[in-house]
Amino acid sequence: MTTLQRVLVLGGSGFVGRAFCEQWAQAHGAGGGRLIVPSRRREQAKHLFPIPVVDVVQASVHDDATLQRLLVGVDAVVNLIAILHGTPQQFEQVHVGLPQRLVQACVKAGVRRVLHISALGVPDDPGQAPSHYLRTKALGEQTLKAAGADLDVTVLRPSVIFGAHDRFLNLFAQLQAVAPVVPLAGADARFQPVWVEDVARAMVVALQRSDTIGQTYECAGPEVLTLADLVRLAGRASGHPRVVIPVPEAVGRLQAAVMACLPGEPLMSGDNLDSMRVPNVATGTRPGLDALGIAPASARAVAPTYLDHGRHGSALLDRFRARASR
Repeated sequence: MTTLQRVLVLGGSGFVGRAFCEQWAQAHGAGGGRLIVPSRRREQAKHLFPIPVVDVVQASVHDDATLQRLLVGVDAVVNLIAILHGTPQQFEQVHVGLPQRLVQACVKAGVRRVLHISALGVPDDPGQAPSHYLRTKALGEQTLKAAGADLDVTVLRPSVIFGAHDRFLNLFAQLQAVAPVVPLAGADARFQPVWVEDVARAMVVALQRSDTIGQTYECAGPEVLTLADLVRLAGRASGHPRVVIPVPEAVGRLQAAVMACLPGEPLMSGDNLDSMRVPNVATGTRPGLDALGIAPASARAVAPTYLDHGRHGSALLDRFRARASR
């Protein structure tokens, strides 16, 4: 086991970051290694304040000088920063530009250990990717792995991640609380959903074990489900089951184009539909969660524990109001 005293967690205030910080604290205790979580607005990470091993600092990791300063005295870096929606330039900046800058900063600061969270479906050849998301994620992985002797890199590739604070099953539960039917593009797209707590545990184990260096792990749950299966699961678990109506890709793209014109983050984009052409399931050609000593939980078992009845309709209406700036 490797002892790490200070770990910089980029994107640590997000959904997966929160679970990782909690799992790290449980594994190491109050006197264990410190987690440094930068946030552009410190108050947005206030949910991390009660975790005794976490230090939240106000800083932007997209500033080179700030990133270099954050790396001083650090033993390892976790990179969780990613986007699902954006322009080609934004995907490039976040998924490729940040890893490039991180490599340069780590080499300069003498920080070798890097844990990078990627995604299932990312091809080894970026030219084979059907979407900007998958292509830039592949290029980001290549950037880190190309550092070779300068960095000790471990990559985790999770499928779609579910959990109490997710924006996936919760969103579909909210939608079914207010919609009589669910028209769904990409209904047959295949996923192997993985619980956020299992991903967080995998991150902790990967950082502790030196034999994970140079490895890429596929983080997937025990079941392969279609998007339609997952939407139905969210509806049943939240007490609002609705009829799911698969729609042709052309209709889905039209929906995505309309959503892109609304304020805020779209529910689904054309690039998402392109990504779903690639099955988001484990290939079996790389080690999985079992290699890290983790038996993953299923979405069918976990989702009902947090998709509670009665609250999703108002949550979605609040979201639509916010998107419309009302």
